[in-house]
This record gives sequence, C-alpha cells and structure tokens, in this order.
Amino acid sequence: MKIPFLRNTVTAFAFILGSVSANAQSGRIFPTEKSTFVDPITGAEITVLTSDPAGSAKPYQTHPTWTADGNWIIFRSNRTGSSQAFIVNEQSGEIMQITDGPATGTGSLNLSRREMKLFYMRGGPVRGSSDENRSIYPRQLIELNLGSLIVDARSGRPRTAAEYERVIVTLPADLRDSGGFTLDADETKAYWGVAFGPSPARSAAAAGERRQVDDANTNPAEAREAARRRFAEAGRGPGGIRAIDLRSGKVTAVIDVDLRMGHVQANPWVPGEILYCHETTGDSPQRIWAVNSDGTGNRPVYAETAEEWITHETFSNRDEVMFNVMGHLPYLRERPTGVAVVNLRNGSVTLLGQIDEDLGGDRRGGFWHCNGSLDGRWAVADSFRGDIHLIRRSDGRRVLLTTGHVMKPDHTHPIFSPDSRRVLIQSGRRSEGKFLELMTVKVPLE
Repeated sequence: MKIPFLRNTVTAFAFILGSVSANAQSGRIFPTEKSTFVDPITGAEITVLTSDPAGSAKPYQTHPTWTADGNWIIFRSNRTGSSQAFIVNEQSGEIMQITDGPATGTGSLNLSRREMKLFYMRGGPVRGSSDENRSIYPRQLIELNLGSLIVDARSGRPRTAAEYERVIVTLPADLRDSGGFTLDADETKAYWGVAFGPSPARSAAAAGERRQVDDANTNPAEAREAARRRFAEAGRGPGGIRAIDLRSGKVTAVIDVDLRMGHVQANPWVPGEILYCHETTGDSPQRIWAVNSDGTGNRPVYAETAEEWITHETFSNRDEVMFNVMGHLPYLRERPTGVAVVNLRNGSVTLLGQIDEDLGGDRRGGFWHCNGSLDGRWAVADSFRGDIHLIRRSDGRRVLLTTGHVMKPDHTHPIFSPDSRRVLIQSGRRSEGKFLELMTVKVPLE
C-alpha cells in the first residue's frame, strides 16, 4: 500500500511543478541595477551589480560563481516572492531569472565549468502545505540547460521551465542535505553531503541562525570549555557523502562518518578527490578532511591542535587547500593565526598573513573567509569589520582593497573571477546590513 501512495505523491508533486511552470517566470529578464561608487578609504571603484531590497546572495566561495562562458554571475534572491536562482550579466547588468516553482534548492547551486548548465536540487517542504504533507514531496537533482534558456529569453520567447530541465534522479527519502553538493572535476558525478533520520534537537545558535552564531562565536567572555560543549552539540552526526551519476542517476555511498557533514567540495582539477569538514557552526576538534570518491584515503588535511580554530577551507589549486586559522579571541592569538595554505600531497603548510582589529567591547577581529586566485598570485580575505584584503603570495604583501561591507545579514564570502582580475563579494554596506548586494572590485595590475 505504501508504494501506490508514494507514486501518487510523486505524480501530484509533478503536477504542482508543471502547473507552476505553465505560468513560469523562468527566463524573465529584469532591467539592470548596475552602478558604481568609490570606496572613500581605498579609492577603489566598486561596481554594484544588484540592488533589489529583497537581497542577492552569491554561492559560497567553494563553488563556481561565473557561468562557463565567463559572462554571467549566479545568485539567489527572493525578489519574485520565493527563493530562486538568477544570473546577472557582468558587462550589461542584465538580470535573468533561471528557476521557478516551489521548493527550489538555492542553497547549493552548481554551475558547470565546462558547459552552460546549472545543477540544483528541488523538492522538500512546500510553502502553504499542511504540516502533515510537508515532508512527503520528493527531492530531485535537476540539470538545467542554461545556454538554451538564455538564448530563448533574450529572443523574447522563453519556453516553460520544464523544457530546459532534465530530472537526473529522485533522491532517497531517508537522506537529508548536510553540507550541500558539488560536481566532480570531470563532471560525470555529483557528491552530496547527507545526514540520516530526523534533525537532532539543537539550540537556536547551534542550529545556525547567523546573528546568534556570530554573537556567540565572537564573545570573549565565553569560557573555552563552554564553547567546546556548544560546538560538540552542534557538530553531532552521523553524516556521509553520496555519489550521484549524472547520466544514470545512480546513487552510491562514498563514506559515512560519525560527525555532522559540512562544506562538501570536489577538487576542480583532480577527478575523484573530495574535501569536507566537521561542521559545528564554529570550532571543531578536527575541521578539514579529504576522501577519494571510492571511499578510500579518508584523512585529516591539516591536523590541528586543540588550541587552533580552523575554518573556511577551499581549493586554491589542484594541490593546495586555503583556509583560515582564526584569531578573533584572545587565547587564539597565543599561537600563529591567519590565512594559510596546506599542500595536499606533502602536508607542508604556509601561513600567508593576518591582521588585528579592535572591534570594541573587548572584541577583536582578523581574517574570516578566504579564496585564492586561479593564476596563483593572490589570496583574498575578508575581516570581521567587512574589509577586503589581498595578500600577494610571492612576498606576503597586503593590499586593502575595499572597506566597510558590514558582514550583515551575511558574510561577504569573497571569490576571484575566473581570470583573476576581479573580486566578487556580497555586501551589506549600502543597506546598513538590511540586505545583500553583489559587488565587484578590480584586482590591482602589479
């Protein structure tokens, strides 16, 4: 009896999506919001790409943000009533909606680096459904033909959203997202971070509400043992990684671990190499891990000490992972901190640099998130004040690029453009922390 019920549920869900797609906004074009201003401290010209008060958030700095042709930047926004994916043309400022319908999974958008395609998840709780039915809508992995959608939308003849989509797989109902998903370097597979069963009960801060997490994590009065107990609660597992064949939809296990899975990312240059973290919303006993796609070689990437707070890891080239050794609490500064790089092949570590910030009220700052340029010349890092710094890797020279980006309602998450000539951030500067705008700033030519 359960099987017909599930089949009817899937059919009903498809009908809902089809009904929405018939009146779809996918392919809708919005006028440019592009403008510029000059940073009063650094003199840099900042290009603002989005300004709608609904807000615009870029993907995390671990994932591609530019389309394969290098012309468009992807972001998520509620500007049409629900969270959907959009792209903005970096040159013209033209904005286009590219997804539509209920329960679009905009938290982990994956652009192909090879083709004009987007991979995203859809399904789960749908607004307006009853509590009894909220959990029965299936999750699906979707491939979107972005190139065709752009051409048709610009010609004024976009088709229904379903005509650009391919459902790769309906995902197992006993698994839930934990850590997002990522595309393998050869783009034959996706790797999906998962958790099992119902979500464990956690405090509001442990569950990840941004302002509460930030306030708790930067409180110098919190005892170290109290912080460790809080992180242990937030980091409870188990978790795992599943591989999804992008052609057949077959789902297979990569690894299961006794921790909360987080920040799953594939090496963009080396097929079959996956990075993940022990997610605690703060410090963890061992943050960064790597594993091969066949489940072998599971290992710590940087073996940290109990006195270090390691976070925000990302690939900077085929052999290196860049991360932050946090220095925002007094006891953390008793050891070296700052942006660091670890070599995946030999384990060697290089510390690139750190700043010190007096935030008032006995609070201090420093570097928070980081990313490396594809040409290997630069690292970029934001600070607790919302200042963006470049670090020249050849000699450690720091360049203050732009300032005052608030870090509310979310962090700036800086990332370099594919040609290494610009840095993209999401900024709460002009809205005084009320909503995010996408902004770019040029990297100095030196």
